[in-house]
Amino acid sequence: MTVPELRAKKTRAEKITVVTAYDATFARMLDEAGIDVLLVGDSLGMVIQGLDSTLPVTVDEVIYHTRAVARGARRAHVVGDMPFMSYQISPEDALRNAGRFLAEGGAHAVKLEGGRAVAPAIRRIVEAGIPVMAHVGLTPQSVHAMGGFKVQGKNETDAARVLDDAHAVADAGAYAIVLEGIPTDLAARITREMPVPTIGIGAGPDCDGQVLVSYDLLGLTQDVRPKFVKRYEELYARGVEAARRYCEEVRTGAFPDAAHSFGVVKKDSETRPAEPPALRVVGGRSYGPDAE
Repeated sequence: MTVPELRAKKTRAEKITVVTAYDATFARMLDEAGIDVLLVGDSLGMVIQGLDSTLPVTVDEVIYHTRAVARGARRAHVVGDMPFMSYQISPEDALRNAGRFLAEGGAHAVKLEGGRAVAPAIRRIVEAGIPVMAHVGLTPQSVHAMGGFKVQGKNETDAARVLDDAHAVADAGAYAIVLEGIPTDLAARITREMPVPTIGIGAGPDCDGQVLVSYDLLGLTQDVRPKFVKRYEELYARGVEAARRYCEEVRTGAFPDAAHSFGVVKKDSETRPAEPPALRVVGGRSYGPDAE
């Protein structure tokens, strides 16, 4: 799944599926399911590390997880999420960090949060041949400036700002734009006006694609249940039950049983002698494998 193919999906009105992944096992599972894009999100700070926000996540940490996801992916397009302060200082600094995602992490592209303010960084990265996915609307790295994880673009002024941000990042060369936490009608308008695919999360059904956090999709999270998330399984509850059964069987001696144990030690007389080492012939003389 390449950048040109993702763009072509918009032209063909084919929806794009995006899911976060943080390791090789999840990447392989989601890839096998036919997911188009695997996003190694800085959301790993909250999902994997148990943090309250994405802000403490480092470049090295996301690259580590990106490298693992890239090993598990076969078909899917892999995007590394550039964390807080990895692209805000200068376009050159942004380019340097973006390059690491491809060279060290095996990513096919990077994602940056923000609109007009980060357009110069997007332009510099794209000029160097690195595809960029943009992200406007509710941007988690700006959680403090926004006063929390709140829907953006709810009034005319804010909606105009989000729309302007979308145009700015598209003009800078982004090949796709994540629209997070904005009203449905605003997302529909941006999708109509953008020449590149839009990927919605809490932005309604009219976007060109959708993204969900894998742990939310599979029901592996308990404490946070955003309105926009549809849980397609409840694996947290099933995992707890499986672990309970394991505890019970270990404590009662039911596990491991014969089916999960190795056989008895054989007597020496029952053990077949090892085959003699192969000989090699040099100059008419035979040598063992360790001979000089």
